[in-house]
Amino acid sequence: MLTPIEQKILETQSLEEATAALEHLLSGGYSVTPDGQIYYIRQLVAQVKGLRIEIFSREHPPPHFHVSGGGIDATFSIADCSLQEGKIGGRERALIEWWFERSRPILVSAWNATRPSDCPVGPITL
Repeated sequence: MLTPIEQKILETQSLEEATAALEHLLSGGYSVTPDGQIYYIRQLVAQVKGLRIEIFSREHPPPHFHVSGGGIDATFSIADCSLQEGKIGGRERALIEWWFERSRPILVSAWNATRPSDCPVGPITL
């Protein structure tokens, strides 16, 4: 059975909705167990304001997305969510990876929609 946050993420239709769901995870006191289960822990509640997930139109390989705000400034691969650069806490990284597993199609769609014809990195196929 899906938790309400899992259901919400699965129902997102845009990068903006997916970003709002990730902001909720990061600021709402959630964490991820080693076996991939999401759970709520009040002692880690912190407010995250201005969280941004960005994909730029003229990018270098490999395809990636940027997460910034709330003390996070990191770049992740769209292929596997590996950290490309930046520093991020273990809790926040686990939440981003959990969110990524459920939101990757939206990131791929956003990446593909922002590729200009002369972009050195083309579209992604799933």
